[in-house]
Amino acid sequence: MKKIVSVCLVLCLFAVLFAGCNSGEGNKAGGTLNLYTWAEMFDPDVLAAFEKETGITVNYTNFDYDETMLARLEAAEGGDYDLIIADDYIIETVIAEGLARKLDKSKIPNFGNINPIYQGQFYDPTDEYTVPYGAGVQTIVYNPAKISVDVKGYSDLWNEAFKDDLAIIANYRVIVGMAEKVLGYSYNTNDLSQIEAAGEKLYELAPNIRLIKDDNVQDDLVSGEVDAAVMYTSQVTMAKLANPDLKIVYPEEGIGFGIMGMFVPSKAPNADAAYAFIEYILRPEVSKACFEYLGYYCTNKAADDLISEEFKEFLVLPTSFKAEDMEMIGNISPEAAEKQDAIWTKFKDLCE
Repeated sequence: MKKIVSVCLVLCLFAVLFAGCNSGEGNKAGGTLNLYTWAEMFDPDVLAAFEKETGITVNYTNFDYDETMLARLEAAEGGDYDLIIADDYIIETVIAEGLARKLDKSKIPNFGNINPIYQGQFYDPTDEYTVPYGAGVQTIVYNPAKISVDVKGYSDLWNEAFKDDLAIIANYRVIVGMAEKVLGYSYNTNDLSQIEAAGEKLYELAPNIRLIKDDNVQDDLVSGEVDAAVMYTSQVTMAKLANPDLKIVYPEEGIGFGIMGMFVPSKAPNADAAYAFIEYILRPEVSKACFEYLGYYCTNKAADDLISEEFKEFLVLPTSFKAEDMEMIGNISPEAAEKQDAIWTKFKDLCE
């Protein structure tokens, strides 16, 4: 998933300072927290406030892809790092390989603040290993001043009104999955005939595609390079902040989403520091600061009411969302993945 920096650092600083005022600053744990995740996942002031309160030094290192993280964690046999934040699908592999430890929830009293809609998912069905830290929803955003179609779902994107005017993210699971949902299939179907049918449907979308890219799609929408886009949640946040008149659509065919999760590696050098950090992040006022900075859906139910009004539309899950209307984009069989990859390659060629 992509990360952003929010424009509202003042709000973040206020929340962090408030958290610090309520801390038991005389009870410092000390030591080092080896935190491993993508860049720009935390406001530096949030990390500084944690260090000041606990006496724990945060050693924040980054990876580019989930697969890079997994390779390094495997090489370290579950050691080296105290806390890792990664995407759901890779965490399933981490747990299966015994590289994550079961959480000692007695050390995380704020665990109950987690929004249950993000729990019990395929990668950790019993919530024994992970704490959600942000969720993304595949979202359609368009400029109603330029697009006359009343967009309600993915199927509307095939309309000729979008010819050479649509940008999409470069995630083949999301985009092939979009065609699967239009045909009434699961994002995670392993039925090769269904995937093939979805491919044929996707090829029909090629004339409408102007851009396929993962980075800064919101800039192309805001500038008018395109008038509609399928984007990551963090990009939606930035686009709406820049142009509040843009319209957000949650596809009626079914909402696909993904979750970033925190986990403690099986041989973490300082698991207690990891628990202290998780507990700190799960404070409602600290979560507010984190998610307004990060730009992904808030996974802390206790923080929802604290999110500033200008962010709520795209950081707090709408009350109309129901678990049965949402489907996580999970792992599929190697054969299904190979078929989707081939479809994606052909689709990109058609779009050129």
